[in-house]
Amino acid sequence: MTLKEIAQEAGVSISTVSRVINNTNAQVARPEVRDRIWEIVRRTGYTPNSAAQNLKRGQPGLKTNTHSLACLFARTPNAPDDPFFSSLAKSVEVEAYKQNYILKLSFTPLDITRPETFRLIMEHDVNGIVILGRCDKATLKLLKQHFHYVAYTGLNGIDANFDQILCDGYGATFCALEHLIQLGHKHIGYVGETISENRYQAYRSCIEKQQLPFDSSYVAAAPFSTNGGYKGAQKLLEQQPKLTAIFCGNDITAIGALRAIKDKKLKIPKDISVISIDDIDMAQYLSPMLTTVHIPVEEMGKMAAKTLIDRINGGHTLPMKLQLPYHLAKRESCGKPRA
Repeated sequence: MTLKEIAQEAGVSISTVSRVINNTNAQVARPEVRDRIWEIVRRTGYTPNSAAQNLKRGQPGLKTNTHSLACLFARTPNAPDDPFFSSLAKSVEVEAYKQNYILKLSFTPLDITRPETFRLIMEHDVNGIVILGRCDKATLKLLKQHFHYVAYTGLNGIDANFDQILCDGYGATFCALEHLIQLGHKHIGYVGETISENRYQAYRSCIEKQQLPFDSSYVAAAPFSTNGGYKGAQKLLEQQPKLTAIFCGNDITAIGALRAIKDKKLKIPKDISVISIDDIDMAQYLSPMLTTVHIPVEEMGKMAAKTLIDRINGGHTLPMKLQLPYHLAKRESCGKPRA
């Protein structure tokens, strides 16, 4: 496969293909064009002709070997359709490609139990795997049996001796709730996952620390999804009339919550404030624009790929744990509580 053939199949110019696979700048092409090009690269196993590039620069030709990685979308059981994890996987892929690695396979926890998945892994001689988001102990055990090299990235730490690239979901939740409290909110609800979830644990700890009102009517256990956010917010609005603000575990959950609040003919943030975590691209284009805690998703994916490849190459042997920073992105969905 050549750049010219990729360009022909993708329906774009050769220069566009070259810019996409050699530049992480999101402005080099439209998202659907970038996705189409990377799908062809992944499917065909295309890698740059390093020897030709070196000769062009006046350097001696070097023989290179192409290796491959896999990604497990641990938090998305059906398909990797969550924009946070899609962006995370894309940044893993781009960084791996720079180091002559192809992201050859992507699968979910449902896939990993199927014999054909491991047959694919063996056939493609996958060198290592990046876990995107927390997974259960049984899955971790299975991965340890089939992969020598594993890296994990997400907002919850895991109990395993793998390299971990983290952004602290617990601290990010405190950051979000403290913003609401500074605005004067006392009746704050939670929408999102609750079992073994550090965002929910942080919510409970912060509410208790600030001695704010709390009972089960302030919590709606729901999947991290738009539908989960919609139903969860509906439940809170029906069972807790004092509610003035809702914290959602991530942005796609918040998108569903925003719709539920509007469907109740309430105004945001005049009647109900909404805040969440992730800062996906869509957050700043919503109406109102979503206040959220920014997670450095591109850096998380990049560092996960770098750390995994460094381990494969023997650069380190002890398990590493890297913590990346977060920050509050103040927008329009939060205001002072209604009188």
